[in-house]
This record gives sequence, structure tokens and C-alpha cells, in this order.
Amino acid sequence: MASNFEDLDCWKACYDLKLYVKKEILTKLPKTERFELYSQLLRSARSATANIAEGWGRYHYKENIKFLYNARGSVAEILDHGIEAKDCDYISEEVLQTLRNKAESCLRLINGYIKYLRNRSKE
Repeated sequence: MASNFEDLDCWKACYDLKLYVKKEILTKLPKTERFELYSQLLRSARSATANIAEGWGRYHYKENIKFLYNARGSVAEILDHGIEAKDCDYISEEVLQTLRNKAESCLRLINGYIKYLRNRSKE
């Protein structure tokens, strides 16, 4: 078991995704989106890592898994907002594809951690 949530591969991947969103997408959004798409993207990116951290801090496996489900939803939300940003021509297809790849990696790692916790709870 990880000694800190920062040791979790799923947290690291989501943190990397959050940094990518901040550097490659948020900086390209127009000021008119400051309180709309910008805010939604930033909150969902923060939510993914925050939910993994909060779940890690819970005592029971089932509670941890609940927060991992929330993190998984936040990653899906990031991708949805990225698709919208591409459709509005705020970002390129290349940026969206990188976002998609990073999101898929996050989802795989979160799902793997959920599976690990389910197996641990049966011991």
C-alpha cells in the first residue's frame, strides 16, 4: 500500500493531466470563457486529484473506491470539456488527442487501483 497518495500512479497521472490542462488548454481559451469553460475545466482537473487524495485518506476500502469513482467521473468530464474546446476551435486536434491519451491513461490506472482495492477488501 502506498505510504502517501502522492505515491499512487493514478494520482501522478491525474496530476500530469491537470498540469497539461493548465498549460495547453486553459491558456488558449478566450477571456469570454473565463467563467464558463475555463472554470469547468479547472475544477474538474482539480477534482480528479483531490478525490484520489481524499479516498486514500479514508479508512475503509469501499469509501476509497467511492472517491475513485468520483475521480473517474472528473477525468471523463475533462475529456468532454476538451472536446468542446476543440469544437470551438480553441485548441488543435493534436492537443485534444494528447488530452485523450492522458485521460485514457488516468482511467486505466484508476480502474486498476479500484480492482486492487476490491481484491484487498476480500482478504
